[in-house]
Amino acid sequence: MSQTSATNAARVPTAPPGLSIRDFIGSQADYAAAVDVCNAVFPEYPESVEEWKEEDEKRPAHLQRRRWLAEINGQAVGYASYGQSEWMDHPGVFTFFAAVLPERQGQGIGRALYETVMAALAPLDPRRVRARCRSDYARSMRFLAGRGFVEDMRDWESRLNVPGFNPTPFAGHIERVTASGITIATLRDLIAGDPEHRRKLYELDVSVTRDVPSPEPLTAPSPENYERRVFESRDLLPEGYFVALDGQRYVGLSALWKSDEEPDTLYVGLTGVRREYRRRGIALALKLRTIEYARSHGIRTLKTWNEANNRAMLSINEALGFVKQPAWVSLVKRLRSEG
Repeated sequence: MSQTSATNAARVPTAPPGLSIRDFIGSQADYAAAVDVCNAVFPEYPESVEEWKEEDEKRPAHLQRRRWLAEINGQAVGYASYGQSEWMDHPGVFTFFAAVLPERQGQGIGRALYETVMAALAPLDPRRVRARCRSDYARSMRFLAGRGFVEDMRDWESRLNVPGFNPTPFAGHIERVTASGITIATLRDLIAGDPEHRRKLYELDVSVTRDVPSPEPLTAPSPENYERRVFESRDLLPEGYFVALDGQRYVGLSALWKSDEEPDTLYVGLTGVRREYRRRGIALALKLRTIEYARSHGIRTLKTWNEANNRAMLSINEALGFVKQPAWVSLVKRLRSEG
């Protein structure tokens, strides 16, 4: 985990009295402060200090990142960062993120954080800076638009009320898929029975992910980094991670992930099927298995995301009863010509 070595505190004259912005130094107190700010801004997506630390430990060392805390009289009121993404690892492409406590928004803190981040980015000669924002966060959308960020993609977030799910319209579907020669196994089954499960799952994941719409060309992690992120994750549910097989070949997957802070909610990760196996009902069968798992374990909500033009997966989710939430918007600020 890379961390900045100096606090570099600086007075910000155009923001509230007492405001200073300093580097995040990776202490327990800094983690707690940053997580508290983000959870206050995004209460529907709570995170824990332990999850943040695990993410840092698994982050490839070559990916650049720097983080800051905004404080007023020693109390954290905002957090910001720039970084590079393992799945969109391109020279000169960075992500920008900032969060300010709701009661402190509109006071110049976000502006001060943004200016701090962009000044720190400048020596790295960035080509593009990316950000994401939920579409109903009107103040944040205006903030980004006013600084030259332009929308280039959006994802629908969808949620399923698990207790209200009606399985009747889908009776017999899983059985029809398995009768066609497809087996659906859990990752727990594969760990116990297939010594090649890590390699096969990596190859499947990379193959399917390449077809997922993305604002930047996707880059695959190394097998070693992939294994660390999946098999060493505190959020992994081997019995809720479903893989479709044709004989010994892995051809599709749909994975559920847990969250420390939401015991009655699961997140649907990647759901996808190899191109040559599509239009055979495999993706729907996999999603039905995830819902069966959620129902049998007392889960109330499943959350998932799909690119707005991905009609194939959106249609499956709509048929299952997932309800669209406000979309998440991907925005880009282009800092220099690509020519």
